[in-house]
Order: sequence, then structure tokens, then C-alpha cells
Amino acid sequence: MDIFVLLKQTFDTEEKVAVVDGAVQEDGVKFVINPYDEYAVEQAIQIRDSVGGKVTLLAVGPERTAEAQRTALAMGADEAVLISDDRIRGDEYEVAEILAAYLRGQSVDLVLGGNFSVDNGAGQVAIRLAALLDLPHVASITKMDIEGSSAVVRRDAEGDTEVLEVPLPALFTAQQGLNEPRYPSLPGIMKAKKKPFQHLTLDDVEGASAIIARTERLSLGLPPERQAGRILQGELGQQVTELVQALRNESKVI
Repeated sequence: MDIFVLLKQTFDTEEKVAVVDGAVQEDGVKFVINPYDEYAVEQAIQIRDSVGGKVTLLAVGPERTAEAQRTALAMGADEAVLISDDRIRGDEYEVAEILAAYLRGQSVDLVLGGNFSVDNGAGQVAIRLAALLDLPHVASITKMDIEGSSAVVRRDAEGDTEVLEVPLPALFTAQQGLNEPRYPSLPGIMKAKKKPFQHLTLDDVEGASAIIARTERLSLGLPPERQAGRILQGELGQQVTELVQALRNESKVI
């Protein structure tokens, strides 16, 4: 089975985000595999160990993304492909189109990814990719079993559990609870250094050099600090009057 895992490198969730001059500062920051992508990597490895095949890590991002892919290779994935190019601006439309351009030339039985990335949090790339490749898609799965040429998955739905059977090839995104990602072992880290790793540019992927991002971030800033609250004094009627005046004259919400 040819399994592809969509991988993104993100800030460590313990890092403090600093914004200077409209951009997130990356100097000295620790980067990790996007936490939801770790569940996808673990699930892919388990499926490969059960039914056979190959797990390929696929990423679109800066060169530093290779660090996250090396970690996933040490977990047990078989090979990695990183598409990195200074022309890539990184919006969800562009990334999905580049991934689709690459995967159209591959044999694909299963695509796994995280439910969303903890930096942008848009959750668009996998859904867009499924549409571009005309693949059935189920998001936020918490259990997965391969049964012949189909996958039986479970996902939380409005406080209940939804069970779906989907024919392969298909695309799924992983939610917390799908599994418990393993830690890379020392032997795994040593083996990862010898596993195939392709570094590609847009020119190496048919049609990718013509893909242009549809959005551009002009600036980024932290929300203003919250002001201290105010406790209203007096009788209930007085408090209501003071509250209405504050909402109208100070907050300008009414």
C-alpha cells in the first residue's frame, strides 16, 4: 500500500509567539512536527506494519521542514519528499495545488494528514487536496481500520460517534485520540539518516511553477491587552443605567 502523510513543521506549542513589524519572529524558536500530523504519521506506520507497503512523508515548506521530516523518518516512515522554493508564499490554496501536482504523478492508495495545523489553524489544505484529486475524504477521525479495499473510520459528531466505510484510495485527517504517537528510538534516528529524502523545487514538479498564491498576508499583530474590569456599585437600577451608558459611550457597542 502506497501511503502518503502530509507533514508540516510548526512552532513548539510551548513557545511564546513574538510579533515584530508585522511578522512572527522565528530566531531561536524551537520547531516541531505539527502535533496533529504526528497522529497521521503514527497511523500510517501502523497500517504499513499491518498490511505492508510504504510510508512517504510529503511536505511543502521552507528548508527547515526537513528537521520535522527527519523526526518522522526516525519514528518509522520510509522516505520523505520536501518541496521547497523561495517562490512559494504558503497560502492554503497554493500549498494544496502544489501537493496535488506532485501526487498526480504518484501511485496513491491512502493519504493521511493532521486535522489542522496549530499555527494557521485553517484546516483547509487536506480538504482542498481531496477535492483536487477527486478523493473521498473524512476529517477528524479517531479510529481507523483497513478492511480489504476500504477503510472503516470513526469520528466524533455532535457528542456521538459517526462510523463510515470509505473505498480506497481516500484521504483522512487525524484528530487527537486516534493513537499514541511513538517517540523516535536511537536505532530509528540512525536509520533515518540513510532513508531516501528528495529535496524538490517547483521546477521539479510538473505544472507547479505556474501555481500562484491567492492570498497575501499584509501584516500581523497581537490583540490589544485587555483592560482591567470594573465592578458596578449601587442598586440594581443604578448598575443597569451605568452599564448601558458605558456600553454606549465607552465601548460603542450600542
